[in-house]
Amino acid sequence: MGVLGAAAALGAFEWQYRQRPGNALEVTQGTWELESLSPTHRRLVGHLALVNRTRRLEIMVPELEVKTKIFSKGSLDGVRWHTSTVAHHEDMPNRADGYWFAYIVKVAKSTNFTVTLDLEGEAEALDRLQSAWMRVDYTTYGPEGRIPKTHHGVIPLNYPDANASLTWKQYGKAEVLPVPTHLLTAIDDPVAVVQRYVLPQCQPGDIVTLGETPVAIMQGRFRHPSTIRPGWVARHLCYYFLPTSSLATACGMQALVDVSGPVRVVAAFLGGVLLRLVGQRGGFYQLAGEQARLIDDVTGTLPPYDQFIVLGPADPQGVVDRVQRETGLACAIVDVNDLRAVKILASSSGVSDAILTEALLSNPAGNADEQTPVVLVRPQG
Repeated sequence: MGVLGAAAALGAFEWQYRQRPGNALEVTQGTWELESLSPTHRRLVGHLALVNRTRRLEIMVPELEVKTKIFSKGSLDGVRWHTSTVAHHEDMPNRADGYWFAYIVKVAKSTNFTVTLDLEGEAEALDRLQSAWMRVDYTTYGPEGRIPKTHHGVIPLNYPDANASLTWKQYGKAEVLPVPTHLLTAIDDPVAVVQRYVLPQCQPGDIVTLGETPVAIMQGRFRHPSTIRPGWVARHLCYYFLPTSSLATACGMQALVDVSGPVRVVAAFLGGVLLRLVGQRGGFYQLAGEQARLIDDVTGTLPPYDQFIVLGPADPQGVVDRVQRETGLACAIVDVNDLRAVKILASSSGVSDAILTEALLSNPAGNADEQTPVVLVRPQG
């Protein structure tokens, strides 16, 4: 069979092993409500669920705890916060001391819990807050034994004024307007973001462009490296990529393997090697699929997502079509960087790729902490 054939066979076996039903219990993103109880007191309440994804196995949850990190545009001195959790099991009363009962989640069932974050401090300090990073540490107990797991949620704590006066800039044959938003999270929706922040600034004929990473984040397509288990394929192939590549780490490569499958990744690697022998570079990325180019490894985006591996968006054309259908605006999802590279992943019918490329070439959205994931393009003439 040879070494390379054995590697492909091992990858296929590993893929089948990972597909076995195990402790497949997940925490949902939930729904969140932010209210101001007073100028110096705000409360964030989340309604989440533990969902048993298996079809025939009960999963126990003996432990659950929520930890919170707060992000702000300034110092957190004088800001105090407290996180509490209350279980809402149908067949078990809550304890007044907040203790989490070891609970059995039945086959294909779920149980609910509430997370409350109280924030107190001077009004100006609370106004500088950006987001809360909620880390749900829980333990599953089932066919794979006792396994600690973590769910990550990022929740906005403040929202910029959608009607604020913004400055347009001229780039080539179009004007562009970087549009600031709150820190986008997995509880956000691209259409709702466009409706809230872009519609007050636009006119007929404008094109709204969304960064591919913010769209992926809104789809929940980000994973903390602690939740990724690199296999044989990822651990070995990552060494052959440049240090600047998002596939040069075992976790970054495993994120691609989990999406594309080990057989395709190994085949793409072998094909890429053969193409390099005849002078053609970039063959791996062509053969491994779109996600190979779009994955951002740790440090690839702004906090707190700099701690995560962010995949490319799913069904970008579907997102674009939905934005146009529900807002009336032409739309595109783009991948732009400071190296004057513009890649259009999807766009509305009739949108000129040439005009978009020229307008976005200087990366008006920025690659730092500008927090302008949406850019409005207004073609001229």
